[in-house]
Amino acid sequence: MNKYSKIFEKLWDIYTTQNPQAKKVYELFTQRGETVLNDHIAFRTFDDDRVNIDVLSKPFIESGYQYIGDYHFNEKNLYAKHFEHNTDKNAPRVFISQLITNKFSDFAQKTIQETINKIPADILKSDELIYSGTVWGEVEFETYNKLRKESEYAAWLYVNGFRANHFTVSVNKLITFKNIIEVNDFLKQSGFLMNDSGGEIKGTAEQFLEQSSIKAGIIPTKFAEGTYDIPACYYEFAMRHKMPNGEFYSGFIANSADKIFESTDFYNK
Repeated sequence: MNKYSKIFEKLWDIYTTQNPQAKKVYELFTQRGETVLNDHIAFRTFDDDRVNIDVLSKPFIESGYQYIGDYHFNEKNLYAKHFEHNTDKNAPRVFISQLITNKFSDFAQKTIQETINKIPADILKSDELIYSGTVWGEVEFETYNKLRKESEYAAWLYVNGFRANHFTVSVNKLITFKNIIEVNDFLKQSGFLMNDSGGEIKGTAEQFLEQSSIKAGIIPTKFAEGTYDIPACYYEFAMRHKMPNGEFYSGFIANSADKIFESTDFYNK
């Protein structure tokens, strides 16, 4: 097994262990005889030089990935980059976003700095950071809720830390579904809640990329004050279309990704 495949396998194991809902989705597809292939994986982080996009992307760069493009999300105060493997066109894309922390309150900035300061130096310097979760230790429910008032993204990251925010089923590679509408209908019939912010399907065939996602599963999460049920990670679905040059579009659409981010927003089940 090559280096980047080992990275994805470890991330997948952590992702499905924490998120039984994602594992259930995967099993529903495989029970239909599908071979589920991953279109892309995503991470969230802060713009601090110790943990920013350049730091989180390092293990992927070292295993053959390269920077392809970047994206701005002004309303959510986020910046992102996407990476693809140099030679393996079937390797999943990697999408890493970071919070622009100076756009937020003194409370949020102070909380984020204190949180990052708790990360052990040896973890910051190792490739283990992308697997480390809440490596800063205990988190507070009160702080989580205060951060949510400013940024659902910041609150999610504070509680979940460094891990795969989502994996993405490549709809193009499915054989029993003709389009993303059929995928969404299948998921709803199976009892999953779709992220309908901006519509259930983000993007269009004319934009060469259609995306959808289920809402993040609600899981019991330990806080200093006790255990509370909050959203964790989610599963996404992407269908790519051919451009006029005959090649499949390989990038992302900022307006669509903006709404996909909301898959982890807090909600009452």
